[in-house]
Amino acid sequence: MITRDRYISQIRGFYDSDLIKIITGIRRSGKSIIMEQIMDELRTRGAHIIYLNFEDERTLSATPDAASLISYIDGIRDPAAKNYLFFDEIQEVKDWQIACKTLRLDDNSLFITGSNSKLLSKEFTDAFSGRFISFEVRPFVYKEILEYTNELGTTITVDDYLIWGGFPKRFEFSPDDQLRYLQDLNRSIVENDLIIRYKIKNTDLFRRVTNYVLRSNSRIFSARSVEKYLRSERIDGSINTIIKYLSYLEEAYVIKRIHPTSTRTKSELDYYFKLYDADVSLNSIRVTDGRYDLTHNLENIVYNELIYMGYSLEVYNDEKGEIDFIASRGPQKYYIQVAYSVVEPSTYDREFSAFASLDNSAQKILVTNDAIDYSTSTVRHIRLPDFLTLSSLE
Repeated sequence: MITRDRYISQIRGFYDSDLIKIITGIRRSGKSIIMEQIMDELRTRGAHIIYLNFEDERTLSATPDAASLISYIDGIRDPAAKNYLFFDEIQEVKDWQIACKTLRLDDNSLFITGSNSKLLSKEFTDAFSGRFISFEVRPFVYKEILEYTNELGTTITVDDYLIWGGFPKRFEFSPDDQLRYLQDLNRSIVENDLIIRYKIKNTDLFRRVTNYVLRSNSRIFSARSVEKYLRSERIDGSINTIIKYLSYLEEAYVIKRIHPTSTRTKSELDYYFKLYDADVSLNSIRVTDGRYDLTHNLENIVYNELIYMGYSLEVYNDEKGEIDFIASRGPQKYYIQVAYSVVEPSTYDREFSAFASLDNSAQKILVTNDAIDYSTSTVRHIRLPDFLTLSSLE
C-alpha cells in the first residue's frame, strides 16, 4: 500500500501532543492504513504502542464500554514511558468520549478513527474544549490511484476513475469483482452505518432518498426538491424526515454539501445547496442501463481533487448564471467551471458566458475532458488528464 503522505504529513507534527488526534472519513477510505503507517513511523523511534480495532468483535466484547477500556489500557500501558494509543472505529465503544477524556491525562498520545462525524459533535467538542485536532481521510484521488496501480502492476484510465472512483481496496480486484466489492461496501454503509446505527424504521423511504441523493451529485437542489421527487413516485416523505436523512448521510461522510454564495438575499438560499458524493462510484453502482453520468461525475471528481489540494470551495450563483466553484487557499482565489466537453457551440457559449460578469481579480479556469486547448485571453482551459496530475492551481 502506498504511503499517503498528504495526510500523514498533516498529522506528524502532533505525534507527541496531548491533543486527541481524530482521523475521520467514509468507511474504507483508508483510515486504518494511515493509522498503521503512523504506528510504523513511531516504531522506528522505539515507541510503546497499543492498538485496538473495535470492528473486531473479540476486541469490542472485551472492552465494550468506557470503564472496561480504561481498565484494560491501565493494565498493559508502560507507566515509565509515553504510550501511544491507537483506537480504530472507536465509536463502537459505549461512552467512548469518557474513555478518551480519561486516557489522554496519563501522558498518553491518543489517536482514534471513526466513520461517523458525531466524533466531532457538539457534545464531543464541548467535552474536550480545544483538546483535539481532526483530519478527514477521503478515497484516493487520481494521483494516488496511479501510484497504487503502478505498485500493483496494473493500469488505470481517466474514464475508469470517472465511473468507479477511488475506494482503495477496489484496485486489488478484477473489474467484475470490483463492482461486487463496491456494491457490498454500499450495503455496509447504508445498512450498518446508517439504518442500524440510527434505528431507521422506514427503511424503504431511507433507501429511496439515499438512491436519489447519490444519483443527484453535483447538482443544486433542496430538501423540498427531494420531497417533490418522492411525491412524483407516490411516496410519502416529509421535509423534516428528508433533512434528517440528509444529515445521516453527511454524518457518515457519504455526501458533502456546499451552500451557494450569491448576490441574492440570504433567505432565498437557506434551503438550497449543492451535493457531492464522497466517491463517484456511489452514483455509478446505482446505474442500471449502463449510461453512466460522466458529466456530473466529472464535476464531482474535480470537487474531490480540489479538496485534496487543500482548497476551500464555494458555489457562486447569481441572476446571470452559476460558477461551479470558487476555490480559495490563503490569498489565492479561482473561479472554476467544469464541463465534460465544450465542442458543441451552445455548450461553449454557456460555459464561457458564466465568466462574463466577473472581473479579472481572480483567475478564471475551465476544466473539460476535451483534447483541444480552448484557453482565451481571460480564461485558462485545463484538460482533465492534466488537471488530475496537478498539486495546485498556481
